[in-house]
Amino acid sequence: MHYLLQPLRVLWKVWFLVFFASTMILLYPVLNWLLSKEERWPAAFKFMQRWAWWLISMPGIWMDVKALAPLPDKPFIICPNHSSYVDIITMYRTFKDYFIFMGKMELNNWPLFHIFFSKGMNISVDRASITGAKTAYDRAKDELDKGHNIVIFPEGTIPPSAPKLKVFKNGAFKLAIEKNIPIVPVTFLNNFKRLQAGPVLRNMGSPGPSRVIIHPAIYPADYKDKTVSDLRNDTFAVIEAPLIELYGSK
Repeated sequence: MHYLLQPLRVLWKVWFLVFFASTMILLYPVLNWLLSKEERWPAAFKFMQRWAWWLISMPGIWMDVKALAPLPDKPFIICPNHSSYVDIITMYRTFKDYFIFMGKMELNNWPLFHIFFSKGMNISVDRASITGAKTAYDRAKDELDKGHNIVIFPEGTIPPSAPKLKVFKNGAFKLAIEKNIPIVPVTFLNNFKRLQAGPVLRNMGSPGPSRVIIHPAIYPADYKDKTVSDLRNDTFAVIEAPLIELYGSK
C-alpha cells in the first residue's frame, strides 16, 4: 500500500506547487503594487492572509492550532521550527495580527517570491556580511520599536532531518534580551508531512491537518542572571518537546 501511495503523494506535491505558482503569477501585479509602498504593507499583510487561506484550503489542508496560553502584549518575537515549504503560508493562518519575517538574503533571488523581501516589507539577512547582518538587526529593532511582531526561524533553514530540529542560531534571542521582548515559541508538528522539503519529484506531500502549538511566552526579564544561550536552549527545549513526544528523539 505504501508503494501505491507514494506516487500519489508526489503528484499531490507537484499539484500544490503548480497551484502556488499559478496563483502567484495571477496575483503578482496586485502584490507588487501593495508591497511597493510602506503605507500599503498592512493591507498587503491582510491580502496575504486571505491568499494563504486559498493556498492551503484548495489542496485540502486545514489548520489545527492549539494555543497553550494567551499571547503577550505586542511586540513579541515568534520563533517556530522550520520543517516544510508550507510553514510560511500556515504562519499567516496561525497569527492574525501584523508581523514581518526575517529571512535569508538568498530569498531575494527566488523568481516571483523575491518581492516579499526585495520590496522591503520583510527583512533580508545577509549572513555572509557583517555589515549586512547588522543592517538587518537594526531594522528588526526599529520594527519592534514600532510595535510590530517579527517571525524568526531560529534554525535558519529547513533541516534535512526535519522534524528533528537543527541547532538554533543566536540572533532571535540576542534581539529579545536587548529589547526586552518576549519570545513566543511555536511548534509545527506535522507540516513536513504536508509538504516535504527537497526535490519535487523525490519527496512527498499530502492533504490533511496542519497541526500547530503556540507555547506560552518566554520573557527575557526571567534571564537577567543568565545568557543568550540559556534563552536559546530553553526555547529549543520547549519547541522540541512535543516533537519528541510524537516522533521520538531520533
